Amino acid sequence: MSPTTPESPTSTSEDLLVQRLRDRDESAMTLFYDKYASALYGVILRIVKKEEIAEDVLQESLVKIWNSFQSYDPSKGRLFTWVLNVSRNLAIDKIRSRQYRVGSRMQPIEESAALRQAATPTFRPEHIGLQEMTNKLAPEQKQIIDLLYFGGFTQSEVADELNLPLGTVKTRARAAIKVLAKLIR
Repeated sequence: MSPTTPESPTSTSEDLLVQRLRDRDESAMTLFYDKYASALYGVILRIVKKEEIAEDVLQESLVKIWNSFQSYDPSKGRLFTWVLNVSRNLAIDKIRSRQYRVGSRMQPIEESAALRQAATPTFRPEHIGLQEMTNKLAPEQKQIIDLLYFGGFTQSEVADELNLPLGTVKTRARAAIKVLAKLIR
């Protein structure tokens, strides 16, 4: 093993590090960070794909590791394996979170292709009026269309948000689209 891998022996053995962490020795956490943080960050980054989110998840991981260190059982595996699983699970939780999914669908306006594309001279955004047309829908249909098209939710997320069956959301969305199609004609 090369000296750069987290599993390699150093002047502070893994057993001693584990004991110091169990004793809540804060200087041991500094050693832990020096030894494992870059490897954990790399795994987290591969999962979340964004550096700033990976940094946040790494920080959350370190706090969770510190706060739940008493649950680490050396007989079940090496320290690195345990902390890797904690970090990996937090990264997976992050990408499954609604906040992450909604945020990843939105593109900052500075990066939008729309900024680089000139509008046609006849384009009048105030004449679109789609949002005003939704006011003519039944309240339960309007609520669903607002969440789906203006809120960026998926049908499943709308069902969860409104505590409705997915089939009901789909039926109401389909009915609302038919009404809007008639209004546009």
